[in-house]
Amino acid sequence: MKPNIGINDKNLKEITNMLSAVLADAVVLYTKTRKFHWNVSGQSFMELHKLFETQYDKLAEAIDEIAERISKLGALSIGTLKEFLQLTTLKETPGKNPDQQGMLKELLADHETVIKALRKNIDDCEDKFKDKGTADFLNNIMQQHETIAWTLRRYLR
Repeated sequence: MKPNIGINDKNLKEITNMLSAVLADAVVLYTKTRKFHWNVSGQSFMELHKLFETQYDKLAEAIDEIAERISKLGALSIGTLKEFLQLTTLKETPGKNPDQQGMLKELLADHETVIKALRKNIDDCEDKFKDKGTADFLNNIMQQHETIAWTLRRYLR
Protein backbone atom coordinates (compact mmCIF):
# COMPACT_ATOMS: atom_id res chain seq x y z
CA MET A 1 0.00 0.00 0.00
CA LYS A 2 1.33 3.43 -0.95
CA PRO A 3 1.83 5.98 1.81
CA ASN A 4 -0.70 8.81 1.93
CA ILE A 5 1.42 11.37 3.80
CA GLY A 6 1.00 14.56 1.79
CA ILE A 7 3.86 13.99 -0.66
CA ASN A 8 2.98 13.22 -4.28
CA ASP A 9 4.16 10.02 -5.96
CA LYS A 10 6.70 11.81 -8.17
CA ASN A 11 8.35 13.47 -5.17
CA LEU A 12 8.29 10.24 -3.16
CA LYS A 13 10.12 8.53 -6.02
CA GLU A 14 12.74 11.28 -6.22
CA ILE A 15 13.20 11.32 -2.44
CA THR A 16 13.67 7.55 -2.23
CA ASN A 17 16.11 7.65 -5.16
CA MET A 18 18.08 10.33 -3.33
CA LEU A 19 17.97 8.29 -0.12
CA SER A 20 19.27 5.27 -2.05
CA ALA A 21 22.35 7.31 -3.02
CA VAL A 22 22.76 8.38 0.62
CA LEU A 23 22.52 4.71 1.59
CA ALA A 24 25.12 3.73 -1.01
CA ASP A 25 27.59 6.32 0.30
CA ALA A 26 27.00 5.11 3.86
CA VAL A 27 27.64 1.47 2.92
CA VAL A 28 30.84 2.28 1.01
CA LEU A 29 32.09 4.49 3.85
CA TYR A 30 31.21 1.77 6.38
CA THR A 31 33.15 -0.79 4.36
CA LYS A 32 36.17 1.49 4.01
CA THR A 33 36.14 2.26 7.73
CA ARG A 34 36.00 -1.48 8.48
CA LYS A 35 38.90 -2.08 6.10
CA PHE A 36 40.99 0.53 7.89
CA HIS A 37 39.99 -0.91 11.28
CA TRP A 38 41.29 -4.30 10.14
CA ASN A 39 44.50 -2.98 8.59
CA VAL A 40 45.66 -0.08 10.74
CA SER A 41 49.13 -0.54 12.21
CA GLY A 42 51.80 1.54 13.85
CA GLN A 43 52.35 3.42 17.05
CA SER A 44 48.71 4.49 17.55
CA PHE A 45 47.32 1.13 16.45
CA MET A 46 44.96 0.44 19.35
CA GLU A 47 43.63 4.00 19.55
CA LEU A 48 42.81 4.13 15.83
CA HIS A 49 41.58 0.53 15.80
CA LYS A 50 39.02 1.47 18.48
CA LEU A 51 38.21 4.82 16.84
CA PHE A 52 37.42 3.17 13.52
CA GLU A 53 35.30 0.54 15.29
CA THR A 54 33.25 3.26 16.99
CA GLN A 55 32.81 5.01 13.66
CA TYR A 56 31.74 1.96 11.68
CA ASP A 57 29.26 1.07 14.45
CA LYS A 58 27.68 4.53 14.05
CA LEU A 59 27.62 4.09 10.28
CA ALA A 60 25.95 0.68 10.66
CA GLU A 61 23.16 2.29 12.70
CA ALA A 62 22.75 5.03 10.11
CA ILE A 63 22.62 2.48 7.29
CA ASP A 64 19.72 0.70 8.96
CA GLU A 65 17.91 3.99 9.63
CA ILE A 66 18.33 5.15 6.01
CA ALA A 67 17.02 1.85 4.64
CA GLU A 68 14.06 2.03 7.01
CA ARG A 69 13.33 5.64 5.95
CA ILE A 70 13.17 4.45 2.33
CA SER A 71 10.71 1.77 3.39
CA LYS A 72 8.60 4.27 5.36
CA LEU A 73 8.26 6.27 2.16
CA GLY A 74 6.90 3.26 0.30
CA ALA A 75 9.93 2.01 -1.63
CA LEU A 76 12.25 -0.96 -1.35
CA SER A 77 15.85 -0.40 -0.30
CA ILE A 78 18.70 -1.36 -2.54
CA GLY A 79 20.83 -4.05 -1.00
CA THR A 80 23.49 -5.40 -3.33
CA LEU A 81 27.10 -4.36 -3.65
CA LYS A 82 26.55 -3.69 -7.34
CA GLU A 83 23.72 -1.27 -6.56
CA PHE A 84 25.72 0.48 -3.86
CA LEU A 85 28.72 0.91 -6.17
CA GLN A 86 26.53 2.25 -8.97
CA LEU A 87 25.04 4.96 -6.74
CA THR A 88 27.93 5.98 -4.49
CA THR A 89 29.87 9.20 -4.99
CA LEU A 90 32.80 7.83 -2.99
CA LYS A 91 35.86 6.13 -4.45
CA GLU A 92 37.26 2.81 -3.35
CA THR A 93 40.96 1.96 -3.40
CA PRO A 94 41.22 -1.82 -3.86
CA GLY A 95 44.58 -3.30 -2.99
CA LYS A 96 45.82 -0.14 -1.29
CA ASN A 97 46.30 0.32 2.42
CA PRO A 98 47.44 3.80 3.34
CA ASP A 99 49.41 4.57 6.47
CA GLN A 100 47.60 5.94 9.52
CA GLN A 101 47.65 9.54 8.28
CA GLY A 102 46.47 8.42 4.86
CA MET A 103 43.58 6.49 6.40
CA LEU A 104 42.53 9.50 8.46
CA LYS A 105 42.75 11.84 5.47
CA GLU A 106 40.81 9.50 3.20
CA LEU A 107 38.03 8.98 5.73
CA LEU A 108 37.86 12.71 6.45
CA ALA A 109 37.57 13.52 2.74
CA ASP A 110 34.79 10.94 2.36
CA HIS A 111 32.83 12.26 5.34
CA GLU A 112 33.18 15.81 4.01
CA THR A 113 31.94 14.66 0.59
CA VAL A 114 28.93 13.05 2.26
CA ILE A 115 28.25 16.18 4.34
CA LYS A 116 28.21 18.39 1.23
CA ALA A 117 25.81 16.02 -0.54
CA LEU A 118 23.57 15.86 2.52
CA ARG A 119 23.38 19.67 2.70
CA LYS A 120 22.08 19.76 -0.87
CA ASN A 121 19.68 16.89 -0.20
CA ILE A 122 18.30 18.64 2.89
CA ASP A 123 17.67 21.81 0.87
CA ASP A 124 15.98 19.77 -1.89
CA CYS A 125 13.78 17.94 0.62
CA GLU A 126 12.61 21.20 2.16
CA ASP A 127 12.33 23.41 -0.93
CA LYS A 128 11.74 21.12 -3.89
CA PHE A 129 9.94 18.11 -2.36
CA LYS A 130 8.23 19.78 0.64
CA ASP A 131 9.33 16.88 2.87
CA LYS A 132 10.38 18.32 6.19
CA GLY A 133 10.46 14.84 7.76
CA THR A 134 13.20 13.57 5.45
CA ALA A 135 15.01 16.92 5.71
CA ASP A 136 15.04 16.57 9.50
CA PHE A 137 16.10 12.93 9.23
CA LEU A 138 19.00 13.85 6.91
CA ASN A 139 20.00 16.73 9.15
CA ASN A 140 20.53 14.25 11.99
CA ILE A 141 22.57 11.97 9.71
CA MET A 142 24.63 14.97 8.58
CA GLN A 143 25.35 15.98 12.18
CA GLN A 144 26.72 12.49 12.87
CA HIS A 145 29.05 12.82 9.86
CA GLU A 146 30.09 16.28 11.06
CA THR A 147 31.05 14.84 14.46
CA ILE A 148 33.07 12.05 12.87
CA ALA A 149 34.75 14.52 10.49
CA TRP A 150 35.61 16.81 13.40
CA THR A 151 37.15 13.88 15.29
CA LEU A 152 39.23 12.84 12.27
CA ARG A 153 40.33 16.43 11.69
CA ARG A 154 41.65 16.59 15.27
CA TYR A 155 43.99 13.67 14.54
CA LEU A 156 45.40 15.50 11.53
CA ARG A 157 46.49 18.69 13.29
